[in-house]
Amino acid sequence: MTLNQNPEQKARDNIDSLLNQAGWVVQSARNIDLNTGSGQAVREYRTDVGPADYVLFVEKKAVGVIEAKKADHGHKITEVEWQTEGYASARLKWINNTKLLPFLYESTGIITRFTDGRDPKPRSHEIFNFHRLETLKKWIEQGTSLRERLHRIPLLNPHRLAAKELKLRDCQEIAITHLEQSFKADRPRALIQMATGAGKTYTAITAMYRLLKFANVKRILFLVDTKNLGEQAEQEMMSYVPLDDNRKFTELYTVQRLKSAFVATDSQICISTIQRLYSILKDKEFDEFIEETNPAEWVQPKEPMPVVYNKKVPPEFFDFIFINECHRSIYNLWLQVLDYFDASLIGLAATPDNRTYGFFKKNVVSDYSHEKAVADGVNVGNEIYLIETQITQQGAQICAQQYVERRERLTRKRRWEQQDEDETYTAIQLDRSIVNPDQLRTVIRTFRDKLPEMFPGRKEVPKTLIFAKTDSHADDIIQTVREEFSEGRSLPTRLSRTQNRCWQIFVMPITHALLSPWTLSPPART
Repeated sequence: MTLNQNPEQKARDNIDSLLNQAGWVVQSARNIDLNTGSGQAVREYRTDVGPADYVLFVEKKAVGVIEAKKADHGHKITEVEWQTEGYASARLKWINNTKLLPFLYESTGIITRFTDGRDPKPRSHEIFNFHRLETLKKWIEQGTSLRERLHRIPLLNPHRLAAKELKLRDCQEIAITHLEQSFKADRPRALIQMATGAGKTYTAITAMYRLLKFANVKRILFLVDTKNLGEQAEQEMMSYVPLDDNRKFTELYTVQRLKSAFVATDSQICISTIQRLYSILKDKEFDEFIEETNPAEWVQPKEPMPVVYNKKVPPEFFDFIFINECHRSIYNLWLQVLDYFDASLIGLAATPDNRTYGFFKKNVVSDYSHEKAVADGVNVGNEIYLIETQITQQGAQICAQQYVERRERLTRKRRWEQQDEDETYTAIQLDRSIVNPDQLRTVIRTFRDKLPEMFPGRKEVPKTLIFAKTDSHADDIIQTVREEFSEGRSLPTRLSRTQNRCWQIFVMPITHALLSPWTLSPPART
């Protein structure tokens, strides 16, 4: 590249580089060889309305055109779409083409926009890079565009399935119906706001099932922000049985939870933390510690390294991305992951904020708050009972000459050491770097003893949501609850399973365990 290169040539060079990354062989119209490679991008290809900047060929058939502009044209790139359409509908020299070329691009080498001319209402959108030639070949073989197939999804009416005992809740049916209407309107982003406990994940799996079955979607990403949530989603998919089929979801479709840098091309559902996916796109070694941490709390570098093109996971790899707990994972460094993929984004959140609404362009397809869930009987009302100790408010002190137990975070291996000097710890350190078993036991025992007062006349402990600060903290809670309620490992069952999934001991943003109802024992005397 010469120093005195003009802006037009510089843009062409950048476009050539992007095309090469995506697997295209760039050629000049004066030296066309359609036998070189499987896909060619021919510059200055002659048409009956003048030379097109680029014409794309797949297996010797013209499939698309690119209108190239210099970089400073980026702010008005959509104004040249008529030129792209003109070349796409023109007669090409040396080829007897009679149909409009379906794939249209405008690019400055910095910004690239794409239109699928087969869509019911073709509309351009920005993409990270040109699609790979294998992708365009497959799209042609399918015959119809994804947007057109979305219009063929039948209406959801689970009440017709009288033979099935399991039916969707009204809030879930409304969410899926509105989401599919959003798909048909070609809305690129949608937000499902649904109260905790109302069945967001079940709703998402039902929507994914219908996309795979009725729209022939290639691949869907279920994005989470912690490993624990990924494991829970995988378990729910393994147990999910569709409303119109007796087979399990995982018997019908291949589900892969990413545990390494390998992403199977035959997987139809991929489950991944946004942290792991970022490392895959960056093609860098992955730090397992990061996957255990809520990305909202991860230390963000001042100048994060940008995501770069990855031919193993190209931008068109996923058709849809469902983002669990999206209010925690769509900002800062992680936004690059979402910007990379040419996919529709569906957010799942119980408590979205204004930033979340803005990110999803205020396209809220479900607005089901906790108050609505309580009114419908999906959730129950609650009262807040504050249990505080002096240590939770003020911290405490470890005295010199006292023997203290040290734990290794990963293995939980213990050793005893004598404290050299007095050490004061704060309330923030409690249950993170400092564990005070007596303080934890006091809280659990107080909760147990106050149950008759909180729920007079009730003989069972109600479902209770316990929030822990770390995986290690969650494990301590499990053992203490079992001891204080005189229960074994089978109760509370879901708490036990959560504990097994949280065996690694790294700080988590929110690790939660759900206690199933069990018979209330008489309060122990203290």
